[in-house]
Amino acid sequence: MTGAPMVLAEKVSKNFGTNKVLRGISLEVARGEVLCIVGPSGSGKSTFLRCINHLERVDGGRLSVEGQLVGYRQKGEKLYELKLSEAAHQRQDIGMVFQRFNLFPHLTALENITLAPMRVKKQSKAAATARAMELLERVGLEDKGDAYPAHLSGGQQQRVAIARALAMDPKLMLFDEPTSALDPELVGEVLDVMKGLAKSGMTMIVVTHEMGFAREVADTLVFMDEGVVVEAGPPRQLLSNPQHERTKAFLSKVL
Repeated sequence: MTGAPMVLAEKVSKNFGTNKVLRGISLEVARGEVLCIVGPSGSGKSTFLRCINHLERVDGGRLSVEGQLVGYRQKGEKLYELKLSEAAHQRQDIGMVFQRFNLFPHLTALENITLAPMRVKKQSKAAATARAMELLERVGLEDKGDAYPAHLSGGQQQRVAIARALAMDPKLMLFDEPTSALDPELVGEVLDVMKGLAKSGMTMIVVTHEMGFAREVADTLVFMDEGVVVEAGPPRQLLSNPQHERTKAFLSKVL
């Protein structure tokens, strides 16, 4: 379905026990679009991101990526959850970069990047290594292939994590507050890599606190609070002239 949006969320809800974390989120992300999501802690931003690749199951509504239901298949009117192996296969096309880099500490940068392509996509070691070296160069770390995560700065580890996600040739990249665990002087090097990705046409959904990045790079900015989309629109417009009191109150604290 080439005409389908890259991501379509229709009234997505998610509960943890009695806590309603997502309350009917409806969003659309076009192919090649960069969507940034901002909002206070606990507003459901990261949970929504994790639902897009079925790391969390949705309790209501539907999520599709390129017209394919995420985590479920439909028969008639009923939805059936995919088996773990089927969900994992579906997840291959969606790259995710976490707040805490989640690199394997016992593997070098190069080994972290080549592991999934060799195991999951059955690429040869030579092909996976060649691609990994290209990606290390792309994120400005061509000389760090043999370094272990413990010998890399936080910014370098996060750039390796981005290269690792890209090694699977995803059609969609999800970023969950990728700079919030970094020292302030290291934030720029990660954002520069992400800006390059956006320019190359990668579809990206970014949960972030970096308002300057959102203003510069996002096509659409979404403000979430208490599990709902309060306001969405072009970033410059939303940041300079928010329409909702909740948005105004949030932005007055962070801008």
